Amino acid sequence: MAIAQNKKKSEDKRSIEEKLLLYQKEQEQALGLDLANMNQWFDPVPRQFLAKDKSTTTLLFGGLTMAHDYLVEGALQGLGYQVKHLDCPDNESLRYGKEFGNRGQCNPTYFTVGNLIKHLHYLHEVEGKSKEEIIRNYLFITSGSCGPCRFGTYVTEYRKALRDAGFDGFRVLLFQQTDGLKQATGGESALKLNISFFLSFLKAVLLGDILNALAYRIRPYEVVAGSTDAALERCKQYLYDTLRGRKRLRPALIRCRKELQAVQVDRTRVKPKVSIIGEFWAMTTEGDGNYQLQRFLESEGAEVEVQSVTAWILFLIWSGRFDTRRRMNLREADSGKYGLKGKNPALRLRMLWLADRILRGMFQRYAKTMGLYHYHLPDMEEIARVAHEHYNNHLRGGEGHMEVGKLILNVVKRKVNMTISVKPFGCMPSSGVSDGVQSLITEKYPDAIFLPIETTGDGAINVYSRIQMMLFKAKQAAQKEFEEALMKKRLTASQLQKMAGRATSLTNPLHTSRHVVACTAANTIYGMRGSMNRSFQRNKIEIQGV
Repeated sequence: MAIAQNKKKSEDKRSIEEKLLLYQKEQEQALGLDLANMNQWFDPVPRQFLAKDKSTTTLLFGGLTMAHDYLVEGALQGLGYQVKHLDCPDNESLRYGKEFGNRGQCNPTYFTVGNLIKHLHYLHEVEGKSKEEIIRNYLFITSGSCGPCRFGTYVTEYRKALRDAGFDGFRVLLFQQTDGLKQATGGESALKLNISFFLSFLKAVLLGDILNALAYRIRPYEVVAGSTDAALERCKQYLYDTLRGRKRLRPALIRCRKELQAVQVDRTRVKPKVSIIGEFWAMTTEGDGNYQLQRFLESEGAEVEVQSVTAWILFLIWSGRFDTRRRMNLREADSGKYGLKGKNPALRLRMLWLADRILRGMFQRYAKTMGLYHYHLPDMEEIARVAHEHYNNHLRGGEGHMEVGKLILNVVKRKVNMTISVKPFGCMPSSGVSDGVQSLITEKYPDAIFLPIETTGDGAINVYSRIQMMLFKAKQAAQKEFEEALMKKRLTASQLQKMAGRATSLTNPLHTSRHVVACTAANTIYGMRGSMNRSFQRNKIEIQGV
């Protein structure tokens, strides 16, 4: 009896599985997904960028800050390319991205893909160019990488969205961090990735970082609203013309310093310093992609510290050195893509060390000439060391261990009053750090004022509200540092205001006081000369005597 029942259950189960399989096949045929007609999907590079097309093809690119994109355009035009940088992605770009992109993409994909499609629609609908002309005479260059997130599939998302938007065949070329330009063979490439190309690109990146650092230092303390931005625009034009004409940089750097030197500032204003870290695109963009975070913070009375692209390049160099040191200790040299088989690891280490030294040297030379004094590029070994206990240095998704190391150093060295980690909604590498590891860091360092936020393209009011609540704490911390500085220097706030006309440290836009605490106004007090303080104390005594 039991055997018969088990046999019947087995037949019923098989019958259900057969029915499900039959239903599956019917649905596959209805949707055109039956295996008999299924082919392996392949994503070809639509067309090449050959030397014969160089004079008629315009290269489109974007994705960094507006200063970087503008200067890179000038640098590449100086090499003979037709180049156009795209505008900063806005909410209209997001609309295009969501209309033509796949569902479930991360924020940077929607904004950047949509920004390209928006520009192509402008060329077609406003400038009157045909789609065939646009496909023939334009191409887009974007960066690529592997990693645990969807960054590795960006180029495919571009091509899919372009096809659905009516620009099928538009060229999107992928510039890999390690492999150069990816395109099919069949002719000489017009894009010469030689020393001249990389040096021109590197100069534009360094100068963009320096301009941004100066702007964020000066703008919160400007006396005349908009004067910093006006001076910055003139500086960008000087540098653009110099890079495009391939002229000597030093005269343009000196002109920039003079322009910025003329901006009037008042560094007696107490402002909390806020550092923006997180996912690379989200913390770098200056538009709707991160709710215009930098400008919002400044409008709320904060001084913003932004991360440099140069720091990311230094991280890539550090990663190469870190990996080489560990691979060279293996019993046999591995033959993988990044392996050391047939290579000299000691020579590789020396070359990477030299690249680090040259990059830092170029940055500091340009920075000092332009007026960016006492600016220190991050020590990658230090960041890796302090982060290692909490985040494995071998993990490279997003910014790797840097986000953890930056927060720890921000607190321990009193570099800023508040740290904001911004990342796209669902960003796997950055969310795992900000919402996971950083909670442990804030417990270990209770003085940390840390706020992780996610961007989706909407919900700006909620984000602004959260920032304002945490910024209130940061303002209190900055005020406390300011009052302690006054007390140690035996000054009052009113006395400091009277000294503003005579103290160059308070009125010179390029002056930077020694670092003691996070608040710039407090550091300015600590950096004031003792003789000036004594003179003011004598004047105070004379007034009281009268």
